[in-house]
Order: sequence, then structure tokens, then C-alpha cells
Amino acid sequence: MSTSLLKYRGALAELDPESRRSLLQRASSTDTHVTEQVRTVIARVRAEGDAALFALARQFDRVELAALEVPRVRWDAALANLSQPLRAALSRAAGNIARAHAAQRPRTVEVETEPGVLVGRRPDPLGRVGVYAPGGRAAYPSSVLMGVVPAKVAGVGEIIVCSPPGPNGLPSPGVLAAAALAGADRVFSLGGAGAVAAMAYGTPTVPRVDRIVGPGNAYVAAAKLQVVDAVGIDAPAGPSELLVVADATASPEAVAREMVAQAEHDPDACCVALALGEELARAIADAVDRVAGEAKRDAIVAAALAGQGAVLSVATLDEVWPFVADFAPEHLLIATAAPQADLARVRNAGTVFLGERSSVAFGDYLTGANHVLPTAGLARVYSGLSALDFFRWTTYQRVERSAAVSLAGDAGAMADAEGLYAHGDAARAWRLG
Repeated sequence: MSTSLLKYRGALAELDPESRRSLLQRASSTDTHVTEQVRTVIARVRAEGDAALFALARQFDRVELAALEVPRVRWDAALANLSQPLRAALSRAAGNIARAHAAQRPRTVEVETEPGVLVGRRPDPLGRVGVYAPGGRAAYPSSVLMGVVPAKVAGVGEIIVCSPPGPNGLPSPGVLAAAALAGADRVFSLGGAGAVAAMAYGTPTVPRVDRIVGPGNAYVAAAKLQVVDAVGIDAPAGPSELLVVADATASPEAVAREMVAQAEHDPDACCVALALGEELARAIADAVDRVAGEAKRDAIVAAALAGQGAVLSVATLDEVWPFVADFAPEHLLIATAAPQADLARVRNAGTVFLGERSSVAFGDYLTGANHVLPTAGLARVYSGLSALDFFRWTTYQRVERSAAVSLAGDAGAMADAEGLYAHGDAARAWRLG
């Protein structure tokens, strides 16, 4: 077999147990250094407030901040100075995100469980949310839209954005422009674990939020996990990942482009293709090597493919679906003759792309679906960010007098059985009354 950038090639059925385990157990880093450094940063922000945030900017961002909050005039200027093609693209994306997420808004539900007993559940928008927008290797205006627009659609009271400062002490112009376009209320030049801590616990300048959403590096991910005692988060997140299911109708070149596109995110990205038949698997693997060699971010792509890249053959598509369920990918691309029918066999995936024309890149930017998604197999239990993440529910119940009389005896019997006699007395009082 010729030398390939991919770590794994061959048949899925013949994958050795250790390799299979490596692909399925893609847990986010538990590096003790990261954990301890994040714990120290959070404690410092809680103890010192704004002073800690200015010091952390000097330490990690190598910048002396004039202020933590970015004046609105700066983000309005960034939007005004945005190139017309990019502004049009961001506006189109924001519109689609708003339409898709507006359709997800929940409604009050009421049910009469028995005569005279009403149980209801009402969705209430959160009061304040924080959207984290990454900096570092790349700034992502699209992630600002994915966090702010659904929160706006949900009716959240106040939306703040935190993003790391550049050399000028401000987040990237693209992030600022997206915040203005999406309708954020406040923007702060804050990155990393310090930003998460500030949003979770509050400082004199940064308000405490009810939920923090948005992607970030290992330090941001670790910080979000460490503040769940004080604030809601979207989902634990790690490096980007893609699983492609392809049959003979798929273009090897198209599959390769999708894999390389995800691999360019991060050296730790995981990109896997399951191909029907050895011939197709070889063609896809060869195309991956060819496309990767032409990538502008070729070093990152090569590192990702060497670390967690795989093209594996299957004898039938029936082999695929149990592996998909176990893998629980962030992105699943079904490049088969009948992707809509195959969707019925999918149980665990952050988001599913039906047909090779449904490029993951379209979902990342423009379709209106959210690109903030669970990784590392957590699509087994978590869903992608949606309008639902920006609501909490109030449950209420009403019991009519006749129903109170009816419920009293059984409620009293259950309370006595649990040794909660005052509960029983409170219930039986209505029967006596």
C-alpha cells in the first residue's frame, strides 16, 4: 500500500480493537495542566474581578487593555467598513439562522391529567446570555451569528459577546461586525477562561449571565465545565469532526474535499469516511491525499489526518449504522443514492447532511442550521445549539375543589408510606373540608 496521510486505511471489520477504540473514544483533553491553569484563572477572576481580567489580557493576549467593554461605535464602524460581499453573506446567513430558529421556538403546553387537574409548562426566555466567539488561530464571525441570532429570536433580555483582543485591544473586525449585525447588546474584549469566569460569576464591569454558549479552545471548554455550578452551558466541545458514509454514487473528490475542509480546523480534528467497497475506499483515500496536498492550511490538515484520519471500506451499508451510532459524530455526511431514506437509520449525530451537494461548509455558514454542535461522541446525549437553549420552563398546576377531594386520600396514603405525615395531613384536609 502506498504511503498516505491517513492514519487508518483498510476494512472497518478488520480494524483492530485499539484503533477502533481510538476512533470511538475521542474524549476532549483532560490535560491536568489545562485543568489546573483554568481553575487558577477562575479563582483569580472571582477574587479580583476586573483587575484580574486586565492582568490576564497582559499575560495571555500580550495587550494592555484601555477598557474591557468595546464601545458600540467601534462595532458599528466595523460593520460599516466590512466589504460589501462579506456583509451580504453575513446578512444572508443571519436571515436564514433567524428563520430556522424561529420555527424552533417552543409553545406553552397544558394538559388535563384527570377531571379538575391541569398541568402546564410555559417557556420563558432567559434574562441574559453570553456568547463566546473564538480568537487565536482564527476568528469566526459565523460563530457570533450562531449564538446571538437564536438568542435574539428566543427573546433573551440581554446578549453579551466576549472575544479575545488582538494587538489593538479589540476583537477582530469581523467579530465586531457580526455582533452589530446580529443584534448583540454588549461586547467585551475578553478571551479564554477569564472570559468564561467573568460571564459565569460577574465582575463590576461584566454582568453575570444565565447561560454561556459558543465554541472555544481547550481552555475555554475546560472553563465552561468548571463553572456549571453557577451557569448553564451549551455542551462540552472539542475539536471538529466529520464522518462520511459513501456508496458508489458518491464522488471521491467531493468526499475528500469535505474531509480536508474539516481537517483544516484543528490538528486534533477527526475525519473519517466509510466507503462501500474497497475500490471506492481506495479512490477516496487517494483523493484525500491529493486534495490535502493542495490545501492552504496544509500543515494543520496533515496533522489532523495523521492523528485521526481514516478511510475504511465496508462490504454492505448495514455495517455502517452501528458504527455511526457508536461514533456519534459532530457532522455526518450521507453521500449515498438514498440519503433521505438512510437518515431514518441515524440515531446519534450533531447534524446530518443529506447528499454530497449538502456540503458541511453550507451548514457551517448559510443554511440556517446551527454549527455549535456536540463533539467527542457526546451527540449520544447532547443536541446542537438551538432556540430551545435560550429558554427555561415554568411548570404550573391547578386543582379544582372536586379534584382536591378526589386526590386527597391517595396523596395521603403515599405521604404516610414515605413517613411525611404532614404532607398527608395537608392532603386529607381537603377531603375533610
